[in-house]
Amino acid sequence: MKRLFTTIKNIFSIEDLRVRILNTIGLLVIFRLGSFIVLPGVDPVILEQVAGTGGDGKSIFDFLNTFLGGAFSRASIFALGIMPYISASIVVQLLTVAVPYFQKMQKEGESGRKKINQITRVLTIAITFAQGFSYVVAAIPGEAILEATFFWRISSVVILITGTMFCMWIGEKITDRGIGNGISMLIMIGIISRFPSSIIAEASSKGLDGALQFVLELVALFFIVMGVVLLTQATRRIPIQYAKQVVGSKLYGGKRDFLPLKLNSAGVMPIIFAQALMFIPGLLAGLWSDSSDVASYIGSAFADPYSWQYNLLFGTLILVFTFFYTAITVNPNDIADNLKRNGGFIPGIKPGKPTSEFIDTVLTRITFPGSVFLAAVAVLPAFAVTAGVSPSFAQFYGGTSLLIMVGVILDTLQQIESYLLMRHYEGMMKSGKVKGRSQIAAA
Repeated sequence: MKRLFTTIKNIFSIEDLRVRILNTIGLLVIFRLGSFIVLPGVDPVILEQVAGTGGDGKSIFDFLNTFLGGAFSRASIFALGIMPYISASIVVQLLTVAVPYFQKMQKEGESGRKKINQITRVLTIAITFAQGFSYVVAAIPGEAILEATFFWRISSVVILITGTMFCMWIGEKITDRGIGNGISMLIMIGIISRFPSSIIAEASSKGLDGALQFVLELVALFFIVMGVVLLTQATRRIPIQYAKQVVGSKLYGGKRDFLPLKLNSAGVMPIIFAQALMFIPGLLAGLWSDSSDVASYIGSAFADPYSWQYNLLFGTLILVFTFFYTAITVNPNDIADNLKRNGGFIPGIKPGKPTSEFIDTVLTRITFPGSVFLAAVAVLPAFAVTAGVSPSFAQFYGGTSLLIMVGVILDTLQQIESYLLMRHYEGMMKSGKVKGRSQIAAA
Protein backbone atom coordinates (compact mmCIF):
# COMPACT_ATOMS: atom_id res chain seq x y z
CA MET A 1 0.00 0.00 0.00
CA LYS A 2 2.88 2.34 0.82
CA ARG A 3 4.36 1.65 -2.62
CA LEU A 4 1.02 2.54 -4.24
CA PHE A 5 0.85 5.93 -2.49
CA THR A 6 4.49 6.61 -3.37
CA THR A 7 3.81 5.86 -7.03
CA ILE A 8 0.76 8.16 -7.07
CA LYS A 9 2.83 10.90 -5.43
CA ASN A 10 5.56 10.47 -8.07
CA ILE A 11 2.99 10.61 -10.86
CA PHE A 12 1.54 13.93 -9.73
CA SER A 13 4.97 15.40 -8.97
CA ILE A 14 5.79 15.36 -12.71
CA GLU A 15 4.21 18.55 -14.04
CA ASP A 16 3.80 17.45 -17.64
CA LEU A 17 2.23 14.13 -16.65
CA ARG A 18 0.00 15.82 -14.07
CA VAL A 19 -1.31 18.29 -16.65
CA ARG A 20 -1.94 15.49 -19.15
CA ILE A 21 -3.86 13.41 -16.60
CA LEU A 22 -6.01 16.39 -15.57
CA ASN A 23 -6.67 17.25 -19.24
CA THR A 24 -7.73 13.66 -19.88
CA ILE A 25 -10.06 13.60 -16.87
CA GLY A 26 -11.61 16.94 -17.84
CA LEU A 27 -12.25 15.90 -21.44
CA LEU A 28 -13.72 12.56 -20.34
CA VAL A 29 -16.06 14.39 -17.94
CA ILE A 30 -17.26 16.59 -20.83
CA PHE A 31 -17.83 13.47 -22.94
CA ARG A 32 -19.86 11.80 -20.17
CA LEU A 33 -21.94 14.95 -19.51
CA GLY A 34 -22.77 15.18 -23.21
CA SER A 35 -24.08 11.62 -23.19
CA PHE A 36 -26.87 12.75 -20.81
CA ILE A 37 -28.06 15.68 -22.97
CA VAL A 38 -31.20 14.48 -24.77
CA LEU A 39 -32.02 15.49 -28.35
CA PRO A 40 -34.46 18.44 -28.61
CA GLY A 41 -38.02 17.24 -29.22
CA VAL A 42 -37.61 14.02 -27.21
CA ASP A 43 -39.29 13.61 -23.81
CA PRO A 44 -36.66 12.03 -21.49
CA VAL A 45 -39.25 10.90 -18.92
CA ILE A 46 -41.30 8.91 -21.44
CA LEU A 47 -38.12 7.66 -23.07
CA GLU A 48 -36.87 6.29 -19.75
CA GLN A 49 -40.20 4.61 -19.09
CA VAL A 50 -40.23 2.94 -22.51
CA ALA A 51 -36.57 1.90 -22.16
CA GLY A 52 -37.29 0.45 -18.71
CA THR A 53 -40.15 -1.74 -19.91
CA GLY A 54 -38.40 -3.03 -23.03
CA GLY A 55 -35.09 -4.70 -23.71
CA ASP A 56 -33.78 -7.79 -22.02
CA GLY A 57 -30.11 -7.13 -22.70
CA LYS A 58 -30.06 -9.56 -25.62
CA SER A 59 -30.60 -7.29 -28.63
CA ILE A 60 -27.98 -5.76 -30.91
CA PHE A 61 -29.05 -2.32 -29.65
CA ASP A 62 -28.12 -3.39 -26.10
CA PHE A 63 -24.63 -4.36 -27.30
CA LEU A 64 -24.22 -0.98 -29.01
CA ASN A 65 -25.58 0.81 -25.96
CA THR A 66 -22.82 -0.80 -23.87
CA PHE A 67 -20.08 0.71 -26.06
CA LEU A 68 -21.73 4.14 -25.93
CA GLY A 69 -22.18 4.23 -22.17
CA GLY A 70 -25.99 4.35 -22.34
CA ALA A 71 -26.08 7.37 -24.69
CA PHE A 72 -27.81 5.28 -27.38
CA SER A 73 -30.83 4.43 -25.23
CA ARG A 74 -31.04 7.99 -23.84
CA ALA A 75 -31.37 9.54 -27.34
CA SER A 76 -28.40 11.74 -26.45
CA ILE A 77 -26.67 14.22 -28.72
CA PHE A 78 -23.77 11.72 -28.48
CA ALA A 79 -26.10 8.78 -29.26
CA LEU A 80 -23.81 7.52 -32.05
CA GLY A 81 -20.65 8.51 -30.21
CA ILE A 82 -17.39 7.66 -31.92
CA MET A 83 -18.70 4.53 -33.69
CA PRO A 84 -19.16 6.15 -37.17
CA TYR A 85 -15.52 7.28 -37.02
CA ILE A 86 -14.45 3.74 -36.14
CA SER A 87 -16.41 2.42 -39.14
CA ALA A 88 -14.86 5.03 -41.45
CA SER A 89 -11.37 4.22 -40.16
CA ILE A 90 -11.87 0.52 -40.85
CA VAL A 91 -13.07 1.24 -44.41
CA VAL A 92 -10.11 3.53 -45.12
CA GLN A 93 -7.69 1.01 -43.62
CA LEU A 94 -9.00 -1.68 -45.94
CA LEU A 95 -8.74 0.71 -48.88
CA THR A 96 -5.06 1.34 -48.12
CA VAL A 97 -4.51 -2.38 -48.61
CA ALA A 98 -6.66 -2.94 -51.69
CA VAL A 99 -6.53 0.36 -53.66
CA PRO A 100 -3.20 1.56 -55.15
CA TYR A 101 -4.21 5.25 -54.83
CA PHE A 102 -4.52 4.91 -51.05
CA GLN A 103 -1.32 2.85 -50.88
CA LYS A 104 0.51 5.68 -52.61
CA MET A 105 -0.90 8.23 -50.16
CA GLN A 106 0.16 6.09 -47.23
CA LYS A 107 3.77 6.13 -48.47
CA GLU A 108 3.83 9.95 -48.86
CA GLY A 109 4.65 10.50 -45.21
CA GLU A 110 3.02 13.30 -43.24
CA SER A 111 1.22 14.85 -46.22
CA GLY A 112 -0.25 11.47 -47.15
CA ARG A 113 -1.45 10.90 -43.59
CA LYS A 114 -3.17 14.30 -43.59
CA LYS A 115 -5.01 13.41 -46.82
CA ILE A 116 -6.07 10.03 -45.41
CA ASN A 117 -7.30 11.71 -42.20
CA GLN A 118 -9.30 14.21 -44.24
CA ILE A 119 -10.91 11.42 -46.27
CA THR A 120 -11.71 9.58 -43.03
CA ARG A 121 -13.44 12.66 -41.61
CA VAL A 122 -15.54 13.18 -44.74
CA LEU A 123 -16.49 9.50 -44.75
CA THR A 124 -17.36 9.77 -41.04
CA ILE A 125 -19.86 12.54 -41.82
CA ALA A 126 -21.45 10.43 -44.57
CA ILE A 127 -21.72 7.35 -42.32
CA THR A 128 -23.08 9.43 -39.42
CA PHE A 129 -25.75 10.92 -41.71
CA ALA A 130 -26.92 7.44 -42.79
CA GLN A 131 -26.79 5.98 -39.27
CA GLY A 132 -28.30 9.12 -37.72
CA PHE A 133 -31.29 9.10 -40.05
CA SER A 134 -31.89 5.40 -39.33
CA TYR A 135 -31.54 6.06 -35.61
CA VAL A 136 -34.03 8.95 -35.61
CA VAL A 137 -36.58 7.03 -37.69
CA ALA A 138 -36.30 3.53 -36.18
CA ALA A 139 -34.47 3.53 -32.83
CA ILE A 140 -36.19 6.34 -30.89
CA PRO A 141 -39.61 5.19 -29.56
CA GLY A 142 -42.47 7.11 -31.16
CA GLU A 143 -44.12 7.72 -27.77
CA ALA A 144 -41.13 9.78 -26.63
CA ILE A 145 -41.09 12.07 -29.68
CA LEU A 146 -43.08 15.25 -29.07
CA GLU A 147 -43.65 16.03 -32.75
CA ALA A 148 -42.15 13.80 -35.46
CA THR A 149 -41.96 16.34 -38.26
CA PHE A 150 -39.58 16.28 -41.21
CA PHE A 151 -37.78 19.36 -39.86
CA TRP A 152 -37.27 17.61 -36.49
CA ARG A 153 -35.73 14.58 -38.19
CA ILE A 154 -33.32 16.66 -40.25
CA SER A 155 -32.31 18.87 -37.31
CA SER A 156 -31.77 15.79 -35.12
CA VAL A 157 -29.54 14.21 -37.76
CA VAL A 158 -27.49 17.43 -37.96
CA ILE A 159 -27.14 17.43 -34.15
CA LEU A 160 -26.03 13.78 -34.19
CA ILE A 161 -23.41 14.56 -36.85
CA THR A 162 -22.17 17.50 -34.77
CA GLY A 163 -22.06 15.30 -31.67
CA THR A 164 -19.98 12.65 -33.44
CA MET A 165 -17.53 15.24 -34.78
CA PHE A 166 -17.25 16.76 -31.29
CA CYS A 167 -16.47 13.30 -29.91
CA MET A 168 -13.76 12.99 -32.57
CA TRP A 169 -12.33 16.34 -31.43
CA ILE A 170 -12.33 15.20 -27.79
CA GLY A 171 -10.53 11.99 -28.78
CA GLU A 172 -7.88 13.90 -30.73
CA LYS A 173 -7.32 16.32 -27.84
CA ILE A 174 -6.88 13.41 -25.41
CA THR A 175 -4.28 11.98 -27.80
CA ASP A 176 -2.45 15.32 -28.22
CA ARG A 177 -2.72 16.87 -24.76
CA GLY A 178 -3.75 13.93 -22.62
CA ILE A 179 -2.35 10.50 -21.86
CA GLY A 180 -3.01 9.24 -25.40
CA ASN A 181 -5.24 6.74 -27.22
CA GLY A 182 -8.10 9.23 -27.19
CA ILE A 183 -10.53 7.34 -29.44
CA SER A 184 -9.98 4.04 -27.63
CA MET A 185 -10.32 5.77 -24.27
CA LEU A 186 -13.73 7.20 -25.22
CA ILE A 187 -14.96 3.70 -26.03
CA MET A 188 -13.44 2.32 -22.84
CA ILE A 189 -15.01 4.98 -20.59
CA GLY A 190 -18.39 4.23 -22.15
CA ILE A 191 -18.00 0.53 -21.39
CA ILE A 192 -16.71 1.06 -17.83
CA SER A 193 -19.55 3.48 -17.06
CA ARG A 194 -21.98 0.58 -17.40
CA PHE A 195 -20.01 -1.75 -15.12
CA PRO A 196 -21.07 -0.40 -11.68
CA SER A 197 -24.80 -0.50 -12.49
CA SER A 198 -24.44 -3.97 -14.03
CA ILE A 199 -22.62 -5.44 -11.03
CA ILE A 200 -25.08 -3.83 -8.58
CA ALA A 201 -28.04 -5.20 -10.57
CA GLU A 202 -26.41 -8.64 -10.66
CA ALA A 203 -25.83 -8.61 -6.88
CA SER A 204 -29.42 -7.47 -6.26
CA SER A 205 -30.87 -10.17 -8.49
CA LYS A 206 -28.94 -12.92 -6.66
CA GLY A 207 -29.84 -11.75 -3.17
CA LEU A 208 -28.64 -13.54 -0.05
CA ASP A 209 -29.60 -16.95 -1.39
CA GLY A 210 -27.37 -16.51 -4.43
CA ALA A 211 -24.46 -14.81 -2.63
CA LEU A 212 -22.14 -17.78 -3.21
CA GLN A 213 -22.98 -17.86 -6.91
CA PHE A 214 -22.28 -14.11 -7.15
CA VAL A 215 -18.87 -14.58 -5.49
CA LEU A 216 -18.06 -17.39 -7.93
CA GLU A 217 -19.04 -15.12 -10.81
CA LEU A 218 -16.61 -12.45 -9.59
CA VAL A 219 -13.83 -15.03 -9.22
CA ALA A 220 -14.51 -16.32 -12.74
CA LEU A 221 -14.46 -12.74 -14.06
CA PHE A 222 -11.07 -12.16 -12.41
CA PHE A 223 -9.50 -15.20 -14.06
CA ILE A 224 -11.05 -14.31 -17.43
CA VAL A 225 -9.53 -10.82 -17.22
CA MET A 226 -6.13 -12.34 -16.41
CA GLY A 227 -6.50 -14.66 -19.40
CA VAL A 228 -7.29 -11.73 -21.70
CA VAL A 229 -4.23 -9.87 -20.38
CA LEU A 230 -2.09 -12.89 -21.26
CA LEU A 231 -3.71 -13.08 -24.71
CA THR A 232 -3.05 -9.37 -25.29
CA GLN A 233 0.60 -9.48 -24.23
CA ALA A 234 1.67 -12.93 -25.47
CA THR A 235 4.44 -12.78 -28.07
CA ARG A 236 6.69 -15.20 -29.92
CA ARG A 237 10.19 -13.74 -29.85
CA ILE A 238 12.40 -14.60 -32.83
CA PRO A 239 16.13 -14.00 -32.13
CA ILE A 240 17.77 -11.42 -34.39
CA GLN A 241 21.55 -10.98 -34.80
CA TYR A 242 22.98 -7.76 -36.26
CA ALA A 243 26.24 -7.93 -38.21
CA LYS A 244 29.23 -5.97 -37.00
CA GLN A 245 30.23 -2.96 -39.09
CA VAL A 246 33.37 -0.84 -38.90
CA VAL A 247 32.72 2.85 -39.56
CA GLY A 248 35.92 4.86 -39.35
CA SER A 249 37.66 3.77 -36.19
CA LYS A 250 34.49 2.62 -34.41
CA LEU A 251 32.77 -0.75 -34.39
CA TYR A 252 28.98 -0.76 -34.70
CA GLY A 253 26.42 -3.54 -34.57
CA GLY A 254 26.99 -7.06 -33.42
CA LYS A 255 24.18 -6.87 -30.89
CA ARG A 256 21.52 -9.51 -30.34
CA ASP A 257 17.84 -8.59 -30.33
CA PHE A 258 14.40 -10.12 -30.73
CA LEU A 259 11.58 -9.76 -33.23
CA PRO A 260 8.32 -9.99 -31.23
CA LEU A 261 5.39 -11.50 -33.12
CA LYS A 262 2.13 -11.14 -31.20
CA LEU A 263 -0.05 -14.17 -30.59
CA ASN A 264 -3.01 -11.94 -31.43
CA SER A 265 -1.71 -9.51 -34.05
CA ALA A 266 -5.21 -8.56 -35.20
CA GLY A 267 -6.44 -7.24 -31.84
CA VAL A 268 -10.22 -6.71 -31.68
CA MET A 269 -10.62 -6.10 -35.42
CA PRO A 270 -11.75 -9.68 -36.27
CA ILE A 271 -14.54 -9.39 -33.68
CA ILE A 272 -15.61 -6.03 -35.11
CA PHE A 273 -15.62 -7.39 -38.67
CA ALA A 274 -17.56 -10.49 -37.59
CA GLN A 275 -20.13 -8.45 -35.68
CA ALA A 276 -20.64 -6.25 -38.73
CA LEU A 277 -21.71 -9.33 -40.74
CA MET A 278 -23.81 -11.06 -38.09
CA PHE A 279 -26.93 -9.08 -38.96
CA ILE A 280 -27.00 -10.51 -42.52
CA PRO A 281 -28.52 -13.97 -41.71
CA GLY A 282 -31.36 -12.40 -39.75
CA LEU A 283 -31.91 -9.78 -42.45
CA LEU A 284 -32.09 -12.38 -45.24
CA ALA A 285 -34.32 -14.65 -43.14
CA GLY A 286 -36.68 -11.74 -42.50
CA LEU A 287 -37.37 -11.42 -46.23
CA TRP A 288 -38.89 -14.95 -46.36
CA SER A 289 -40.04 -15.40 -42.77
CA ASP A 290 -43.74 -15.24 -43.72
CA SER A 291 -43.50 -17.99 -46.31
CA SER A 292 -40.92 -20.36 -44.82
CA ASP A 293 -40.61 -22.05 -41.43
CA VAL A 294 -36.85 -22.48 -41.96
CA ALA A 295 -36.40 -18.76 -42.58
CA SER A 296 -38.45 -17.99 -39.48
CA TYR A 297 -36.26 -20.35 -37.42
CA ILE A 298 -33.06 -18.75 -38.73
CA GLY A 299 -34.41 -15.27 -38.06
CA SER A 300 -35.29 -16.06 -34.44
CA ALA A 301 -31.99 -17.90 -33.84
CA PHE A 302 -29.78 -15.09 -35.14
CA ALA A 303 -31.81 -12.38 -33.43
CA ASP A 304 -30.48 -13.67 -30.10
CA PRO A 305 -26.72 -12.95 -29.65
CA TYR A 306 -26.57 -15.70 -27.00
CA SER A 307 -27.97 -18.57 -29.09
CA TRP A 308 -25.62 -21.41 -30.03
CA GLN A 309 -26.29 -20.87 -33.75
CA TYR A 310 -25.29 -17.21 -33.51
CA ASN A 311 -22.11 -17.95 -31.54
CA LEU A 312 -21.06 -20.87 -33.76
CA LEU A 313 -21.14 -18.66 -36.86
CA PHE A 314 -19.66 -15.76 -34.89
CA GLY A 315 -16.69 -17.85 -33.72
CA THR A 316 -16.09 -19.22 -37.23
CA LEU A 317 -16.04 -15.73 -38.74
CA ILE A 318 -13.56 -14.59 -36.09
CA LEU A 319 -11.22 -17.47 -37.00
CA VAL A 320 -11.38 -16.48 -40.68
CA PHE A 321 -11.01 -12.73 -40.10
CA THR A 322 -8.08 -13.20 -37.70
CA PHE A 323 -6.04 -14.85 -40.47
CA PHE A 324 -7.28 -12.29 -43.00
CA TYR A 325 -6.48 -9.22 -40.90
CA THR A 326 -3.10 -10.60 -39.79
CA ALA A 327 -2.21 -11.23 -43.44
CA ILE A 328 -2.98 -7.64 -44.49
CA THR A 329 -1.33 -5.93 -41.50
CA VAL A 330 1.82 -8.03 -40.92
CA ASN A 331 3.91 -8.37 -44.07
CA PRO A 332 6.79 -10.89 -43.71
CA ASN A 333 8.43 -9.57 -46.91
CA ASP A 334 8.67 -6.04 -45.47
CA ILE A 335 10.07 -7.36 -42.20
CA ALA A 336 12.69 -9.43 -44.04
CA ASP A 337 13.67 -6.46 -46.23
CA ASN A 338 14.01 -4.16 -43.20
CA LEU A 339 16.19 -6.71 -41.43
CA LYS A 340 18.41 -7.11 -44.49
CA ARG A 341 18.67 -3.34 -44.94
CA ASN A 342 19.77 -2.85 -41.32
CA GLY A 343 22.24 -5.71 -41.34
CA GLY A 344 20.10 -8.03 -39.24
CA PHE A 345 19.47 -11.73 -39.76
CA ILE A 346 17.87 -14.69 -38.03
CA PRO A 347 20.57 -17.18 -36.92
CA GLY A 348 20.50 -20.23 -39.18
CA ILE A 349 18.23 -18.55 -41.78
CA LYS A 350 19.52 -16.87 -44.95
CA PRO A 351 18.52 -13.21 -45.48
CA GLY A 352 15.87 -12.32 -48.06
CA LYS A 353 13.21 -14.78 -49.17
CA PRO A 354 14.15 -17.62 -46.73
CA THR A 355 13.77 -15.16 -43.84
CA SER A 356 10.38 -14.04 -45.17
CA GLU A 357 9.21 -17.66 -45.48
CA PHE A 358 10.43 -18.47 -41.98
CA ILE A 359 8.59 -15.47 -40.45
CA ASP A 360 5.45 -16.37 -42.42
CA THR A 361 5.58 -19.96 -41.12
CA VAL A 362 6.00 -18.84 -37.50
CA LEU A 363 3.24 -16.25 -37.90
CA THR A 364 0.83 -18.84 -39.29
CA ARG A 365 1.56 -21.27 -36.46
CA ILE A 366 0.97 -18.72 -33.70
CA THR A 367 -2.04 -17.10 -35.42
CA PHE A 368 -4.10 -20.30 -35.26
CA PRO A 369 -4.05 -20.68 -31.44
CA GLY A 370 -4.40 -16.91 -31.18
CA SER A 371 -7.54 -16.97 -33.33
CA VAL A 372 -8.98 -19.86 -31.30
CA PHE A 373 -8.39 -17.99 -28.03
CA LEU A 374 -9.87 -14.82 -29.53
CA ALA A 375 -12.99 -16.69 -30.68
CA ALA A 376 -13.29 -18.28 -27.23
CA VAL A 377 -13.12 -14.86 -25.56
CA ALA A 378 -15.73 -13.51 -27.98
CA VAL A 379 -18.31 -16.23 -27.20
CA LEU A 380 -17.67 -16.34 -23.43
CA PRO A 381 -20.65 -14.01 -22.70
CA ALA A 382 -23.00 -16.64 -24.18
CA PHE A 383 -21.60 -19.29 -21.82
CA ALA A 384 -21.94 -16.84 -18.93
CA VAL A 385 -25.64 -16.29 -19.73
CA THR A 386 -26.13 -20.06 -19.94
CA ALA A 387 -24.55 -20.36 -16.47
CA GLY A 388 -27.08 -17.94 -15.01
CA VAL A 389 -25.34 -14.56 -15.34
CA SER A 390 -27.60 -11.67 -16.40
CA PRO A 391 -27.03 -10.49 -20.02
CA SER A 392 -25.99 -6.96 -18.96
CA PHE A 393 -23.27 -8.31 -16.64
CA ALA A 394 -22.30 -11.17 -18.98
CA GLN A 395 -21.03 -8.69 -21.58
CA PHE A 396 -18.02 -8.02 -19.33
CA TYR A 397 -17.01 -11.70 -19.43
CA GLY A 398 -15.48 -11.41 -22.88
CA GLY A 399 -16.04 -10.05 -26.35
CA THR A 400 -14.98 -6.66 -27.65
CA SER A 401 -15.81 -4.92 -24.35
CA LEU A 402 -13.24 -6.80 -22.29
CA LEU A 403 -10.54 -6.76 -24.99
CA ILE A 404 -10.86 -2.99 -25.44
CA MET A 405 -10.79 -2.32 -21.69
CA VAL A 406 -7.73 -4.50 -21.11
CA GLY A 407 -5.86 -3.11 -24.11
CA VAL A 408 -6.52 0.56 -23.33
CA ILE A 409 -5.70 0.18 -19.63
CA LEU A 410 -2.41 -1.55 -20.46
CA ASP A 411 -1.52 1.21 -22.93
CA THR A 412 -2.36 3.93 -20.40
CA LEU A 413 -0.28 2.28 -17.69
CA GLN A 414 2.59 1.91 -20.12
CA GLN A 415 2.42 5.63 -21.01
CA ILE A 416 2.52 6.60 -17.30
CA GLU A 417 5.35 4.11 -16.72
CA SER A 418 7.44 5.71 -19.48
CA TYR A 419 7.05 9.17 -17.87
CA LEU A 420 8.13 7.80 -14.49
CA LEU A 421 11.20 6.06 -15.92
CA MET A 422 12.20 9.16 -17.94
CA ARG A 423 12.26 11.18 -14.69
CA HIS A 424 14.28 8.40 -13.00
CA TYR A 425 11.43 7.39 -10.72
CA GLU A 426 10.76 3.78 -9.84
CA GLY A 427 8.35 2.07 -12.23
CA MET A 428 4.83 0.92 -11.42
CA MET A 429 5.69 -2.79 -11.37
CA LYS A 430 8.37 -4.49 -9.26
CA SER A 431 8.80 -7.39 -11.66
CA GLY A 432 9.43 -5.24 -14.74
CA LYS A 433 7.98 -2.72 -17.15
CA VAL A 434 4.28 -2.50 -17.97
CA LYS A 435 3.83 -3.70 -21.54
CA GLY A 436 1.02 -2.19 -23.58
CA ARG A 437 -0.06 -2.86 -27.13
CA SER A 438 1.78 0.19 -28.44
CA GLN A 439 5.06 -0.93 -26.84
CA ILE A 440 4.89 -4.36 -28.46
CA ALA A 441 3.89 -2.86 -31.81
CA ALA A 442 6.81 -0.41 -31.67
CA ALA A 443 9.20 -3.26 -31.00
